[in-house]
Amino acid sequence: MHAVVVNVTISDQETDEAVLREQVVPRVSAAPGFVAGYWTRKDNHGLSMTIWQSEDAANAASGMVQSAAPEGVTIDSVEVREVVASA
Repeated sequence: MHAVVVNVTISDQETDEAVLREQVVPRVSAAPGFVAGYWTRKDNHGLSMTIWQSEDAANAASGMVQSAAPEGVTIDSVEVREVVASA
């Protein structure tokens, strides 16, 4: 399995959280190879980690991140990492 780790800066927490729940999460979770996803926030910074069945699926998902960022969200970084352990 592989993970996509995304760091963002959020301009409007209330609006962006609604977009996250109503648009981003359903779109990501429907993508081929999706296993699990977690979206977190601290102040105006967000961090998400989505887990994918393969490196190919994770790379495809990471490519979607930049092109699908909602208005008001700045993508600070996107990384694909191998999952080496889980509990």
